[in-house]
Amino acid sequence: MNEIINVMLVDDHAVVRMGFKMLLEAASDVKVVAEAENGEQAVKLYDEVKPDVIVMDITMPGIGGLDAIERILAKDATARILVLSAHEDSVHPKRVLNAGALGYLTKRSAPEELLKAIHTVAGRKMYLETNVAQQMALQQLSGDKNPVDTLSAREFEVFMALAQGKSTNEIAEALFLSPRTVGTHLYNIKQKLNAGNQAELTLIAMRSGLIDP
Repeated sequence: MNEIINVMLVDDHAVVRMGFKMLLEAASDVKVVAEAENGEQAVKLYDEVKPDVIVMDITMPGIGGLDAIERILAKDATARILVLSAHEDSVHPKRVLNAGALGYLTKRSAPEELLKAIHTVAGRKMYLETNVAQQMALQQLSGDKNPVDTLSAREFEVFMALAQGKSTNEIAEALFLSPRTVGTHLYNIKQKLNAGNQAELTLIAMRSGLIDP
């Protein structure tokens, strides 16, 4: 029997929350344990229920989703947040990932993709809707030359591990390096690839066909 994933839904539309709740609870291993209609409520409820995954809209009254993401992660850096948004551009996903969310999905995604995204984020892995990932990666890359080609062999190893979601300490242990050395590689990789964070490195890896979306 699969372990139950406790989910908190955050959306300012009650009908939308009801629909998603019905959809999610049709799955045998997902349970909606809390609902919030704005960012402030989400921050407060998170402390009370400590859900496994937060499924959150970003356009809401009050502090909004982005601020809520930052506030929740400031309290608990291990919080797993999946953004479910109507925005289909590449700017919103980038902001969301920079704020610390683990996933981004548009509201017109298929129901089975939402469930897949929740399971992925529950496992502390990143999930991006394919179209969104492609848009962001296309913005990131310019010209025919793949920027990944500029990485040294060791940098490439570190890059791949980072793109797969491994932490600096995990990479250090796996590659028998000090965390400081991995940090130096990470700095150089970001400079060479013009990437701001680990999420962007993952997108470059996806765009290069190195890992599956």
